[in-house]
Amino acid sequence: MLRLLLMLVCLHGNPALADVVKPALVEISVNTDGTYRIEVRASIEALLTGINSRYKDTREAPNAAAYDELRVMEPARLAMAFKPFEAQFTDLVELDFDTERIPLTVTRLDIPEAGYPKVPRISIIYLEGKVDRSVSSMTWYYPQRFGDNAVRVRQIDADNEKWHWSDWQWLRNDAHSEPFSLTEVFTQQPVSAVIKTYVVLGFEHILPRGLDHILFILGIFLLSIHLRPLLWQVTMFTVAHTLTLGLSIAGMISLPANIVEPLIALSIAYIGIENITAHSLHKSRLVIVFCFGLLHGMGFASVLSDFGMPADAFLTALISFNVGVELGQLMVILLAFAAIGLWFRNKPWYRNVIEIPCSLAIAVTGLYWTWERLVF
Repeated sequence: MLRLLLMLVCLHGNPALADVVKPALVEISVNTDGTYRIEVRASIEALLTGINSRYKDTREAPNAAAYDELRVMEPARLAMAFKPFEAQFTDLVELDFDTERIPLTVTRLDIPEAGYPKVPRISIIYLEGKVDRSVSSMTWYYPQRFGDNAVRVRQIDADNEKWHWSDWQWLRNDAHSEPFSLTEVFTQQPVSAVIKTYVVLGFEHILPRGLDHILFILGIFLLSIHLRPLLWQVTMFTVAHTLTLGLSIAGMISLPANIVEPLIALSIAYIGIENITAHSLHKSRLVIVFCFGLLHGMGFASVLSDFGMPADAFLTALISFNVGVELGQLMVILLAFAAIGLWFRNKPWYRNVIEIPCSLAIAVTGLYWTWERLVF
């Protein structure tokens, strides 16, 4: 188990120093005055260096050094670096009204300051133009070489102050979007499609992407691998992160990433240290797990904030994402139980040979991430 933990940490690298490769978020507004505007939220640094969803983090890419140089550039310099790339970008992305492809033009870039290096810098690429109001549908394509993307469309009637968002379409494997209707309130995704999209999103945030959360769950597992106390701890964690996830998405609470991320790392370290110093499970452990679950919920909320929520299926999407998270956590526990719990939980040497060394690895990793996230 200790070897598996060390391999997991090594394979993922240090998340504090590397940017996670995020999918592009694309919002297309079609106005009744005969104009459209596309907003592509993506990492310009990743586009320029060819880093896409093939990589778990930017350090795995062959152009990682070039990415790091671009990552700290001032916005004006990065905009200049993007200028020669514009023609290639507009040639490869596609916007079709009915069946006619529309020539695209980049009209503006919004590039933030470099900011907190733990969080990738997301810029906005604007493409604007005119469209004949007789068209009835729209299709979008964003090439796989730029990475995965999620797209939604808004129809705007500014004179009457009316607008309608479509649901998100999550596009992978070089796929074109399904046609978006432009003639009526956008056709809603079936409830089953919303559930599937957000359950998968929640599950993938744990496995394979959520190393922070994986180590925290393993820390919970190690101290007591018997079913009843384990279920109590997981229940407290679930209730807590569900609470802050919902409140964060609703905009009722908010903490910046440079506070939440170090605290999440510190929670991992604390669980590992407590496993080493505590010889048995105390009731206070449930309170501690609940408090740390509140922090992890705010971490989950950042994922949904980036991806967006369907306005008319908000609760369904929120519950589905949470179900996906729980399924991911359950999978971590089941894998850990199959690896060690089933065979070694009643062995007299379990604590000295498995629990303490593995908890020490978790604690050291958590402390190292805490320091890195505070420094960088």
